[in-house]
Amino acid sequence: MKKKSALTIAGSDSSGGAGIQADLKTMHGCGVYGMSVITAITAQNTTGVRSIQKVSPSVLADQLDMVFSDIYPDAVKIGMTFDSDLIEVIADRLLFYKAKRIVLDPVMVATSGAKLLEDEAIDALLKKLMPMADLLTPNIPEAEVLLDGWAIANRQDMEDGAKEIAERFGCSVLIKGGHMVSGDHSSDVLADRNGVIKWFESERIDNLNTHGTGCTLSSAIASFLALGYEMEDSISMGKDYLLRSIKEDLDFGKGHGPLWHVFY
Repeated sequence: MKKKSALTIAGSDSSGGAGIQADLKTMHGCGVYGMSVITAITAQNTTGVRSIQKVSPSVLADQLDMVFSDIYPDAVKIGMTFDSDLIEVIADRLLFYKAKRIVLDPVMVATSGAKLLEDEAIDALLKKLMPMADLLTPNIPEAEVLLDGWAIANRQDMEDGAKEIAERFGCSVLIKGGHMVSGDHSSDVLADRNGVIKWFESERIDNLNTHGTGCTLSSAIASFLALGYEMEDSISMGKDYLLRSIKEDLDFGKGHGPLWHVFY
């Protein structure tokens, strides 16, 4: 069977737990060939982010051109986009190359609290990139931003919010419920393009080593889409992959440690 490929467009994490590094590990772990286009270089570890340096828009465009003109990806995951200039380039190049199976993780703030998306870039993200996506994967705080400040406090709020975002942008939306403590389970809700709701339930792992969980899940979903699975199956398999990565309980670093991405 012909091997499949996936592209991650995101920032670099020097500690290897999130961003480009986590995405590539995940893609490898899920059985696809991973490629990367870097939007920004971050100096960070498990305790936080010290500094961020974005790449120039021209270099970003060159990276995208070199990937798409040679190894056309079967799916694309978008993570940290940082500012409106970079978003403009990403949207322009993805449209030019007719990119398919786009999973957009609207990364705004790191777990440590560091801002990964400039305030002025939110409008560009909403207008330029989100309408191009097949799937959005916001956590609850990110979903509240996309909903212009609606508060999400319970499962019904998650359903209503997912439907509203899906209607606004014409794509499927998976709101991740990790920020909402709910007993022994972690609940995510999907609203598809037609507003049909499906819940995904998994056990909640008592483990603080969760650096890069959002990056890992979105990359896993993109990988399974690249392999030809339907959306719901890709999400279910992506959540299972994430759960296994967390269960490894990799105890590296002084803060929220990374995941273990590759199983042998």
